[in-house]
Amino acid sequence: MLYCSKIITALFIGASFLSFAQVSNAEDSKYEFTKIYRFDNTPVESQGNTGTCWSFSALSFLESELIRLGKNKPSELSEMYIVRKAYELKADKFIRMDGKINFGEGGAFHDIPLVIKNFGIVPKELYNSNLKDGKAYDHSALFSEINEFMQKLLSTASSPKGLDLSWKQEYNAILDKNFGADLQKFKWEGKTYSPKSYAESIGLVMDNYISLTSFTNHTMHEKCLLEIPDNWAWGESYNVQLEELFSACETALKNGYSVAWGADVSEKGFSFKNGIALVPENTDAIQVEGKDNKNFNNAGADRISNAFLNPTKELKITPEIRQYAYDNKTTTDDHGMHIVGLYQDQSGTKFFLVKNSWGTSNFPKGYLYVSEEYFKFKTINIYIHKDALSPEIKGKLKL
Repeated sequence: MLYCSKIITALFIGASFLSFAQVSNAEDSKYEFTKIYRFDNTPVESQGNTGTCWSFSALSFLESELIRLGKNKPSELSEMYIVRKAYELKADKFIRMDGKINFGEGGAFHDIPLVIKNFGIVPKELYNSNLKDGKAYDHSALFSEINEFMQKLLSTASSPKGLDLSWKQEYNAILDKNFGADLQKFKWEGKTYSPKSYAESIGLVMDNYISLTSFTNHTMHEKCLLEIPDNWAWGESYNVQLEELFSACETALKNGYSVAWGADVSEKGFSFKNGIALVPENTDAIQVEGKDNKNFNNAGADRISNAFLNPTKELKITPEIRQYAYDNKTTTDDHGMHIVGLYQDQSGTKFFLVKNSWGTSNFPKGYLYVSEEYFKFKTINIYIHKDALSPEIKGKLKL
């Protein structure tokens, strides 16, 4: 865990008191963060050389939901089972759309309930491919192989005979080779399950979870499509005002719920190595060395600035600033993470504590502190239990 148990009193789920023990984001940082809310979560992991943050973050969120429901040490859920079954659904839709839809490693939070409803879920311990002998996950060869297969398949779709429907067996054979054989039945803790019956047994109701976003090109308080390439499944989000988006996240934490967070992490102000993300008024002072990985599966380019170590004045984000960055494509859909706490620095600025999936190499051991302004500026969407929302927002969304 990130926080010194000898200093900080354990925080009970749903507690809403302020802890005066202070923590920081980096070894030499002058930031002093004081806990407002902090909730239990499963250990930080690394997604390795894969574009599967959406699965790691969403399942981390659901595992915290299990903790909230009283399972103090829940069995971790298999990210790779979700990824494998999503690839099956992606391939089918790619062919039906004649290739005019994104086929890639990425995804969105709503892919997880889609897979669980259609196929179920399994414990991580039983389906954890590509993590052998201590090596990291690596999907570079896997994706190259299935992408080549799909592109060749697409080129035959216009033949007079049409597609040979045995392609699905061939495609699944590739997935079996890379992920391991698909689980149909398994024994776990003395009982026999199918993936669907196991999903039912853990007690999470997928219809309880919704996505919120905030963009002015859509009608407020109605559903809209997230217009991002990785929304291959065409999942819907509720569109809310920017202040409502922030308050929904803050209210969720106050009510004892964590939040899955999708965001742009290619910004100068996002520094995983320094354990912080913010929007300094003067971003020209931030030096960037190197390049980010195209799948955003590691800390990427070095960002160097005094702002990461010394509290700095931030740009105040308005809906207009946010929308402009989305419209001119400087805000992009990059990465999924898990918000597990709310802190404030010595000046009273609020920061979300975010669990990442890039391992534990930074000072906060896999976490980072995200300022209110960064959240408002670069959030793509959040995924949340609908009961975590205030009655006011629920009413506006007709939930």
